[in-house]
Amino acid sequence: MQVYTEKQESLEWGNLPKWNDDLRSYELVRAVRNGISYQSFEALRVKVPFLAKEWAGFLNISTKTLERHKEERRDFKPVQSEKIISIYQLLNYGFEVFEDWDNLFLWIKEKNIALGNERPIDLLDTNIGVDIVKKELGRIEHGILA
Repeated sequence: MQVYTEKQESLEWGNLPKWNDDLRSYELVRAVRNGISYQSFEALRVKVPFLAKEWAGFLNISTKTLERHKEERRDFKPVQSEKIISIYQLLNYGFEVFEDWDNLFLWIKEKNIALGNERPIDLLDTNIGVDIVKKELGRIEHGILA
């Protein structure tokens, strides 16, 4: 696991906004519709300690398909692009809550009683799961622990 020793900041990823607000929602919609390029995905992927197998699971594709995206420099489909962006936003929110990347990624990979003894990372393959993890981060942020 990567240890962050320098000043920690939220993930910057191109010109995409971190949050989905009224002023930037259309920018996100355009990015999803156009498809995230593999190059843009790779810029995010190298910043987080998720394995290719985990990313493939989040995106509901095989690791072989993910590898083909890399080899052919293919753009992701809108449904996959939306998932990439939602995970990017979730990670930034998690960083705001934990104020530390190492602690966030430890939390993401540990079983959580409040999440039915599931690991948050195991819920990121569905939009509902991402929402559940986001809500749990909100409870942690406000000191409401299960």
